[in-house]
Amino acid sequence: MEYVPLFDNFEQRRAEGCFRVLCGDFVTSDTGTGIVHCAPAYGEEDYRICTKYKIIKPDAPLDTLDENGFFTEKMPEYKGLYIKEADHEIKKELKKRKRLIHETQIKHSYPYCWRSDTPLIYRANSCWFFKVTDIKPDLIKNNKKAYWVPAFAQEGRFNNWLENAEDWCFSRNRTWGNPIPLWTSEDFSEVICVGSIEELKKLTGVTEVKDLHRESIDHLTIVSPTSGKILKRVEEVFDCWFESGSMPYAQVHYPFSMSEEEFSKRFPADFIGEGLDQTRGWFYTLNVVSTAIKNDTPYKNLIVNGLVLAADGKKMSKRLQNYSRPEIIINTFGADAIRLYMINSPLVRAETLNFKDDGVRGVVRDVFLPWYNAYRFLIQNITRWEMHTGKTFEFDESLCHTKERLENLMDRWVIAASQTLIKFVRAEMVKYRLYTVVPKLVSFLEHLTNWYVRLNRPRIKGETGPDEWIMSLNVLFDVLLKSTVLMSPFVPFITDMMYENLSKVLGSKSQLLEKSIHFLPIPEPLEHLVDEEIEKSVGRMQKIIQISRALREKKNLSLKQPISVHFINIFFNIFAFFFPFTPLLYSL
Repeated sequence: MEYVPLFDNFEQRRAEGCFRVLCGDFVTSDTGTGIVHCAPAYGEEDYRICTKYKIIKPDAPLDTLDENGFFTEKMPEYKGLYIKEADHEIKKELKKRKRLIHETQIKHSYPYCWRSDTPLIYRANSCWFFKVTDIKPDLIKNNKKAYWVPAFAQEGRFNNWLENAEDWCFSRNRTWGNPIPLWTSEDFSEVICVGSIEELKKLTGVTEVKDLHRESIDHLTIVSPTSGKILKRVEEVFDCWFESGSMPYAQVHYPFSMSEEEFSKRFPADFIGEGLDQTRGWFYTLNVVSTAIKNDTPYKNLIVNGLVLAADGKKMSKRLQNYSRPEIIINTFGADAIRLYMINSPLVRAETLNFKDDGVRGVVRDVFLPWYNAYRFLIQNITRWEMHTGKTFEFDESLCHTKERLENLMDRWVIAASQTLIKFVRAEMVKYRLYTVVPKLVSFLEHLTNWYVRLNRPRIKGETGPDEWIMSLNVLFDVLLKSTVLMSPFVPFITDMMYENLSKVLGSKSQLLEKSIHFLPIPEPLEHLVDEEIEKSVGRMQKIIQISRALREKKNLSLKQPISVHFINIFFNIFAFFFPFTPLLYSL
């Protein structure tokens, strides 16, 4: 089925297949008329279908615009007019020819330049491509070699992208950038890819090449060894994503400055991390280059993080200034608060985060201040102990790590909980699961400050005798130091500040003594101190107390008001359960 075009400028191309109706699955009948006009030079789908039906040659789409968006002599009526400015003139001409049926405006999404905020158009250019489709099976296979967190980003999003991968356009028409090292004849019948500076000097006959940027090599020519033709470098530069994808090799100048044996020790990389959007960016180009060169994955482990949005859920924009300036947030709340806010958020599950200043403030209020108060309370009471006894306090690890000496119920519980935490953190960090580790650490700090310290204040202050005093100080020091070490990778500044002071009471031969907390290894768990039963018992006690507080609040009863208690013994000996906790319950 053929039709009469709106303009007659290219009527001569009707014999080549123009001005007829084609079938395409990218057009739907649920919106519009179900018929669209195809302009192969200005749309990917248009280009693809016109190439498929041989209406255009792949390297010669019909283009009526110059590189700045102005009409050329191919449309003499509008020559020199910018495409957007020509709209009015085109509509006026169509009215004159009685080919304009209806004129209206439809609001729809449209691409704009993020720098100048001006409308953009899609326009086909002659480019250089990597034949990605030839290595697609290896790309998919190599993707499965790596370990991703979270897994859905690898198994779903990235794998789907690879399965639908097309040839990669790696050239850009820009002034600045790394020149593509291709020297070609004028008709592109001969192409030489130069692989090193030495090869370039040999082929061009120059004795010295110090700079590989365009202005230093574009004038160099190669005489073809087969035809004698003069070969010149192509004008394009590399897509910067090609450079990013080449990072594993370029950073060590492989293969020129590093042997194959040395390179194999560092490749594939142990770990990388980037945003979810890089499934179509860095992760992809790393894999393409790595598969092409080494036929291997470029990394062993990968953490994918989500994207940070403004508080209203929109993309953060320098132009719109829809976010607080980072330096203001850092100066107000500290860098550690921002780190913990983001690490303990949906970001580490590759989900989005609507960044809110109040969220950072909440970290300071709910995590840092109680934690710091427990640290300060310990330091104050170590000082009180030293003033009372006239001795210098030195942490005695044997008091905390000998189960028989841990007679106090809450001492045994907090030490057991600390060891369980260490086991958990080590196991989960091996799997790079930050989304399970950080909530557990924050929860432990809450238990330490709101339960252990609160229930043991008299002991820690020395009100229950000298033996209980020294034991409680050592236990609190032990769990506080261990939890601080576990937290140090996530909040490096506050932990190092705390450690600097805590380390003053470590013996000169202590394995815990270092110049910085960041020189300490993650602690090894001590299995003989793990006690699941006591953790469960204390957990039940906490639950009962929380429920009772909720009931008091519901009935508007003060915590200081005595109430009668009735036990309904159904599943276990309730008196046997409560008896060890009786002193603690009275202290609440």
